[in-house]
Amino acid sequence: MSSHSHISFKPTWTIGADTIHALGQCEAFIYTLSETPIFPNYRRKLLNVSLVKGAQSTTAIEGNTLSEEEINQLVEGKELPPSKEYQAQEVKNILEAFNSILARVVNGDSQLLSPEFIKDLHTKVGKNLGTIFRAIPGQFRKENVFVGHYKPPDHQEIDSLMKNFCTWMKEYFHFERGQSFPEVVIQSIVSHVYIAWIHPFGDGNGRTARLLEFYILLRAGNPDFASHILSNFYNETRPEYYAHLDKSTKTGDLSEFIAYAVKGYLDGLKKVVATINKSQVEVFWRGYIHDTFNNETLTAKNETVNKRRRNLVLSMPYDRPVPKQEVTLLTRELALVYRELSDKTVDRDLQELLRLELITEVGSNEFRINQNILKKALPKKARKK
Repeated sequence: MSSHSHISFKPTWTIGADTIHALGQCEAFIYTLSETPIFPNYRRKLLNVSLVKGAQSTTAIEGNTLSEEEINQLVEGKELPPSKEYQAQEVKNILEAFNSILARVVNGDSQLLSPEFIKDLHTKVGKNLGTIFRAIPGQFRKENVFVGHYKPPDHQEIDSLMKNFCTWMKEYFHFERGQSFPEVVIQSIVSHVYIAWIHPFGDGNGRTARLLEFYILLRAGNPDFASHILSNFYNETRPEYYAHLDKSTKTGDLSEFIAYAVKGYLDGLKKVVATINKSQVEVFWRGYIHDTFNNETLTAKNETVNKRRRNLVLSMPYDRPVPKQEVTLLTRELALVYRELSDKTVDRDLQELLRLELITEVGSNEFRINQNILKKALPKKARKK
């Protein structure tokens, strides 16, 4: 029996009506994301952004100061200054761990939680971090520690606690027999907190806990490009994260921490869905432009002219008008083409796009894509009174 009463291996939480509703919304968003076709290139971009954000967030919680831009440099194989070598290694370890877990799940190797599996996650966290990392990667601690004012269990209890933890995860959350969506989310959050409570390693417990959370969600079908959501949320709300963790430690009640995490999960899923929806609108718009130039009667018979006009409207942003003097400077390619042409040619091109109703004129000499076309393509819904 643990000397820490909050480590009870019992469901010490109540799921309130708001959290039940939020979990239902999360499940609907996951279904939407899973059933939405995404172009491979865009999907790879989303996954890269997700992994970078996840690595940045989970290490930032522990004090790492690398920016997303610097992490992208690491992803591209570039080196950071020697002064940031340790922080770079911390992030590389998380990125490698993410990719290793992704590969394992994609290949159907979704195993049950075990002390050995959790040690393996920790090995990845602590790889090549030297003596600054206050633990032996992949080994439970052999000494007692303090985490702020919290004294985790005695090191002699760690082996039995971790065995009991994994047994409880298997029996209560029954991954082998199948799980409901709420059970998956709750298990991922509870496992995170229990690793923080038991604190089985000398260092790297938070990163290991969040990797475990990531793994549980991923093996249950959470889209890989949404994998950063909880780590990102914890990092963005760090004071709340620590406050809820501290309160759960003192009371043993996980209700508030679960409600907090589910709320963040839902908010993150909404953002991912909005990003996907935006990409779908862009795909529709580009297709509509190509169809227009292929099927409408055009004033110009010259293919070069029509291609130039098509590229002009394809380059226009979706969310803002563009002053006339800037429309030919939206991309490097446009600027190179139009620098050899007169203002009258620019006017003719814009007039043709107006005639085709691909753009509209707003304000004084400003143009934007015809958003009415995009609105008409959306499903009809009742007006709010």
